Amino acid sequence: MDQEHQRAIAVIAHIDHGKSTLSDRLLQLTGTVGDRDMRAQYLDRMDLERERGITIKAAAVRMNYKANDGEIYQINLIDTPGHVDFGYEVSRSLAACDGVLLLVDAAQGIEAQTLTNLYLAVDAGLEVIPILNKIDLPAAQPEKYAQELAQLIGCGPEDVHQISAKTGQGVPELLEAIVERVPPPKGEPDAPLRALVFDSVYDAYRGVIAYLRVVDGRIKSREEIAFIATGVEVEADEIGIMAPDPTPMPELETGEVGYLISGIKEVRLAKVGDTVTTRNNRDADPLPGYREPKPMVFAGIYPVEGDDFPLLRDALDKLQLNDAALVYEPESSTALGFGFRCGFLGLLHMEIVRERLEREFDLSLIATAPSVGYEIELTSGQRIEVHNPTDMPDPSQIEDVYEPFVDVLVVTPTDYTGTVMQLCQGRRGDLQAMNYLSPERVEIHYKMPLGEIIFDFFDQLKSKTKGYASLDYEPAGMQPSKLVRVDVLLNAQPVDAFSTIVHRDKAYDYGKTMTERLRKLIPRQLFDVPIQAAIGSRIISRETVKAKRKDVTAKCYGGDVTRKRKLLERQKEGKRRMKQIGTVEVPQTAFIEALRVDSDGASS
Repeated sequence: MDQEHQRAIAVIAHIDHGKSTLSDRLLQLTGTVGDRDMRAQYLDRMDLERERGITIKAAAVRMNYKANDGEIYQINLIDTPGHVDFGYEVSRSLAACDGVLLLVDAAQGIEAQTLTNLYLAVDAGLEVIPILNKIDLPAAQPEKYAQELAQLIGCGPEDVHQISAKTGQGVPELLEAIVERVPPPKGEPDAPLRALVFDSVYDAYRGVIAYLRVVDGRIKSREEIAFIATGVEVEADEIGIMAPDPTPMPELETGEVGYLISGIKEVRLAKVGDTVTTRNNRDADPLPGYREPKPMVFAGIYPVEGDDFPLLRDALDKLQLNDAALVYEPESSTALGFGFRCGFLGLLHMEIVRERLEREFDLSLIATAPSVGYEIELTSGQRIEVHNPTDMPDPSQIEDVYEPFVDVLVVTPTDYTGTVMQLCQGRRGDLQAMNYLSPERVEIHYKMPLGEIIFDFFDQLKSKTKGYASLDYEPAGMQPSKLVRVDVLLNAQPVDAFSTIVHRDKAYDYGKTMTERLRKLIPRQLFDVPIQAAIGSRIISRETVKAKRKDVTAKCYGGDVTRKRKLLERQKEGKRRMKQIGTVEVPQTAFIEALRVDSDGASS
């Protein structure tokens, strides 16, 4: 189809504002999916996506729409994830589009992720079509939020489309607006091939399926092609379009969106953001914006049963075929045995990976408390990366510790401004800016350490604002901080599973919390078990699990008191000797419970 009749759009919004439902209505109205085959969240293929009602992977589909002017237009739609963890996928999807549908819930208004995605679209120079969804809800306030959205984008309230994706109200008018307002692609049909990979998935039978948009030139089936960033040279075994099921085509022309199957067996060789060109054109300029997805959060994952370690390794290998952002390396813990230190894009990514491992591969897992990656400058001048607290060098060798910071955006009703600021400053936040979106809503920008928001910050924010505030963040580089490693010792032996890196001001609180928690979880032994929290050689907190005691004087009905003393002294000596040679038996449930308290707050 000629470029003038092509449109490429993405749907962007906060979680649960109706992106997938709007995609369903567009598929129905254009006749792409018949009523008989239609199901809710049609483009969400994963069981987890359908259960949780969130989009994890971007999905592309081609629709043919007959407009009111009688012309048939080809609309390429990309349904993007809404969570901050998958922001890179969203940015690449936007690079493959010419316009965006900015969706806002008419009952909730603008959220933090909405703003972030809007800024991405504006930076990419895309045509933004503002939409208020769910106007059929009793709690909807379309006039109020239309005014707010119009003020943010710089248009009139009447330019904001008011729809109900669930009932279909206003969606036909939206299709006309897409055709009228979104510009056609600007690529050069006669130039050498350049295509942007905006997503890739692994198929057990066909290998990697790369979703791409042809920016310049055209790509033909059986053509020799190359991926510029990874340097892989392959043959295009099959190319085609998603309409909505894979449909093979002889070629894809400039501006078209489709898929490529080339026999590649690993997703990391067809990375999101890479540029595809012909083998003869390897020196072509890559399309802008490519970067490696960088893990932000690290955690240890261990099998509950030690014999399951090989199964866990195989499961991670298979899962990585589908998820190039997942990184892992083997590690061992004296307490938990053999496992893996895994890197994730964020907490939701971590939660989804763990759930997929347990569900798809039938594994029972323990995850240690999430942590972030640090950079440590040694007194020798060398700089090393540390992802596991147990790898942190001795304090005498450390010159400086650098931790990752993030730019945090919180959107909240003005009534909770003070509460949000108090929470952020309590987490070592530094106020950067504050903008009023309307008299009732404000966006607050803070710079904060990533380590401060990966535990329970999101839960605290929601509870303190009665669920009205929303959160988004993006990396802001590394900064020096006063950080220390806190070790937990049982009977003077460090337990690496409970070691963590915290700010010096919060070290005492963490040590006290962990020792008190473990005192309740560890069963009583035949000798006293001291539980200590230490920074280096300095003990900062202590609790004791009292010994089980047998009443050795029960058989003494009278007589000389020295006989009782002798029995007690002998018992005391026996317990002292037992403490020296005995080992503390910590049940697996104690580890799971102690670590779960930390990780529960992370599941946002």
